[in-house]
Amino acid sequence: MKYVVCIPDGCADEPLEALGGRTPLEAAELPTLTALAARGEVGRAAVIPEGMPPGSDVGNMSIFGYDPARFHTGRAPIEAAAMGLLLRHDQIAYRCNLVTIGDDNTMVDFAGGHPSTEEAIEVIAALQAELGNDEISFHPGVQYRHILVVPGTWADADCVPPHDLSDKQAVWPTGAAAGRLQEVMDASRAVVRRFGLKANQVWLWGQGPQPIMPSFAEAYGLRASLCSAVDLVRGLGALTGIAVVPVEGATGWYDTNYEGKRDTALARLAGGDDLFILHVEATDEAGHAGNVAEKVRALENWDRRILGPLVEGLDALGPWRLLLLPDHATPLALKTHTSDPVPWLLVDSTTAGPGGIYTESGVAELPVTAGHELMAMLTGRL
Repeated sequence: MKYVVCIPDGCADEPLEALGGRTPLEAAELPTLTALAARGEVGRAAVIPEGMPPGSDVGNMSIFGYDPARFHTGRAPIEAAAMGLLLRHDQIAYRCNLVTIGDDNTMVDFAGGHPSTEEAIEVIAALQAELGNDEISFHPGVQYRHILVVPGTWADADCVPPHDLSDKQAVWPTGAAAGRLQEVMDASRAVVRRFGLKANQVWLWGQGPQPIMPSFAEAYGLRASLCSAVDLVRGLGALTGIAVVPVEGATGWYDTNYEGKRDTALARLAGGDDLFILHVEATDEAGHAGNVAEKVRALENWDRRILGPLVEGLDALGPWRLLLLPDHATPLALKTHTSDPVPWLLVDSTTAGPGGIYTESGVAELPVTAGHELMAMLTGRL
């Protein structure tokens, strides 16, 4: 049996006037997804445990089959693991976004205009050269997403994720370590602005020590791999022993290489892997941008460029099971994440399921499953 987990990041939404009172999942043309739902099983999942922040770190940890209430220590340390950073017991990591803050103190763009990774690396190198020291160090990630490693004494701070502040007044850190964080963010402006990008400073958030998690092979007895352009997803792979496979042209943006990710999944499964996790960020980015057309287009790309050929390829490999769900909702009207339950789909090529409709309204009356239990359902361990 081969297993595939498909994660269209943040694809769940709310009804929109612009779509005639429909959600993007209801408005998009998704013939393959519709057919899979008709032969499978659908439900609702609480991928964000009660009381936890509705971030991709929490949601993806759930989907990977690990209870965030037990293992989550913060977003940044997961991303640090993706970069190969091993934090000492007396260190923590902060997520370090390149952002654009307006003259009126508004969060104009939490992604700093989406600089290329190559452009961002130059900025982070300059920040390290001018602001880094024996206590703090800047580490480049992908596009606008980077890491700052600091002493553990800097942990006591309440920081608002920048994507929660889109088009709103910036809310600066509070708490005992807030002054240190503010000094770094203030000092970053002179450095970042020299590069002529839309980004004009860094924003620090998501701090924590590195978590200790059992390997996926130990937990589920399967050889697994994944592809994603997002550091936090790759970091979960690094922390759990899931092989992280690079895909040329995977950008974490609307223009990502859908076909490359699909073909990588099939190649790894044909080569001996038992399970593959396929993550695409585009739907989430569209949600944060409030871009209705791009969110619908990203869903249709999933259906046409991944799911259709993926099912054909899986059929050629033998029996398979597929789980599909987002790590959280990212409503276009809100431009940020919510902790609402999300729809899930489970399909078994060897068994006809009860059938259903894979939309928010299609699962609205169904009971809610804990998100971290779905991996065990997929792999037959629950």
